[in-house]
This record gives sequence, C-alpha cells and structure tokens, in this order.
Amino acid sequence: MSNQVVLEKDQESEKLQQFLERIERGEKIEADDWMPDDYRKQLIKLIAMHGISEIMGALPEKEWVPKAPTLHRKLAIMAKVQDEMGHGQLLLRVAEDLAAPLGKTREDFINDLFNGDLKFHNVFHMPAPEWSDAGVIGWLVDGAAIVTQTMLLETSYAPYQRVLQRITAEEKFHMQHGESIVLALAEGTKEQRRMLQDALTRWWPSLVMFFGPPEDKMASNQNINLKYKIRTKTNEELRQIFFSKYIPHIWHIGLTIPDETLRYDEAEGRWVYQQPDWNELKRIIRGQGPKTQERLKLRKVSYDDNKWVRDALLHNQRTAG
Repeated sequence: MSNQVVLEKDQESEKLQQFLERIERGEKIEADDWMPDDYRKQLIKLIAMHGISEIMGALPEKEWVPKAPTLHRKLAIMAKVQDEMGHGQLLLRVAEDLAAPLGKTREDFINDLFNGDLKFHNVFHMPAPEWSDAGVIGWLVDGAAIVTQTMLLETSYAPYQRVLQRITAEEKFHMQHGESIVLALAEGTKEQRRMLQDALTRWWPSLVMFFGPPEDKMASNQNINLKYKIRTKTNEELRQIFFSKYIPHIWHIGLTIPDETLRYDEAEGRWVYQQPDWNELKRIIRGQGPKTQERLKLRKVSYDDNKWVRDALLHNQRTAG
C-alpha cells in the first residue's frame, strides 16, 4: 500500500471522527458539509422513501374525494390530499440535493418507484373500500406518522429537520380531520359504527407493522441510522409510544382491537401484542400488496400525462437562462 493511500485513509478516518463528534455535540449537518458516504446514502434512502410515501399515500384518500358524504368532508379531504402531495415534493427536493453529488435527480427517484427500486410505505398498498377507512387513515395512520416524524425532528440532518417542522404541523391537522370522521361515525347509526369497526379491523395489522419489525426480527440499517442520529428511537420504541397514545382512545369510543392478546404489562412497562406476519410486510413492500400495482399504474399514468408540463417548465428555465 502506497504512502499516498495510507495518508488518504488517515485523513478520511479523521474526518469521520470529527463528524461523529459534531453529531455527539448535537450539531446539525447541512447539505454542503462533509459527510460519510453511508450517512449520505442512508439519508437519501430514508428521505426519498418518505417523499414517495407521501405522494402514494394521497391515493387511498383521493379515491374518496368524489364520494365523500358532504361538501364539507369533500373540501377537507381534497385539502388533505393536496397537502400530502406538497409534502412529497418538499421531501424529494431535500433528497435531490443530497443525491446531486451522485448524479441522481428527482426524476430518477420517480423512475425508481416505477421500476420497483424505491419502495413506499406498507400502509399505502392497502384498500380503502368505505368512508370509514378515510377516518382511520387520517386518525391512526397519520397519527403513527406523527409519532415517527416527531422523533425525526431530532435528526442530525438539518434540511430534513426543517422540512419536517412544517410537515409535522400539517399532519396534526390531518390527524384531527381523521379523528373528526371517526367520532362522527362512532356517534352515528348502527351501520356507521359497523363501518368504523370494520375499518379498524382492516387497518390494525398494517398499523402494527407501520414502524417496522422489532430489532430481533429484522436485518436492516437501523443501527447505522442510530449511530449517526438520523433517528433517535428504535422501531419498537416508536410502536410502544403509538400504542400508549392511541389504544386507550380506541377503547374509549367502544371499538374492539382485533388482538385478543393485547394488554399493558405494568411490570415491564410495555404493551404486549400479537406479532403480525413480518413476511407479509416484506411481500407488501416488494410490490405484492392488495392495491400496489393499481396505485403504481395510476401514479405512472398521471406522471406520463403531465410530462408536457415538466417539459414546458424546463424549456422556460433554459430560455430564461
């Protein structure tokens, strides 16, 4: 090994040590700061998946825009869908800045989605056949997202943290929108309560899987994310926070959670619950969910149909330049 190679390795090791010390001191990393390759790659993977999930997550609720029961509900869910699409665009901008040194663009992320190389969140592969599903998505799915995003507000990467401040504030309104639907159905007719219970039963396994497998059931990059303080809590810690926040409310409105083993263990200070089929989670995120291909097709048709808008904008930018 040449002296030059040894010198470069020592310099890289010193940079990494200084980087880790910055993170330990609570300093935030900016886009133009030096960062290790695995830190950059982990951020790109996480933020691109988050952005794509916001865009794909608008599709289950988009189905209910023309079918919402009142004009008020229609306007509210339209606004929510618009917000989710906006969140996706903000996040993909952050991911694009990170990926620029690697020669990757926002268009590449979209093509990765269509090619199956970029995954989106498991909950957005699932069907939403009744109006009550829109309520459960808004209240519990967005509630689960808020738990994760609140944790990520402490992330070491400053541009992600700044975008999340806006997104988390808007997600709280989305959660309240869903809660409003849920409470209206809970106080409604026998048929409306049946709809609500069916929706909860449909969504509960996906909600349990929302945060990912416990540490003993996974092979992932979670340790790298924790090492670099991209995230500050494990999957199971997030799931326990979600359970503590929402299970008492679910029970309070008289709904039944489809898990006979579910209980709070006072001695251990944690919720005990039935483990879902984690292999099913893997199948879903690989593109084998109930609505995966249908929603990907819809996303691709929309993307292709609006190519002329992107082309016109690029042409105007080149002309102005």
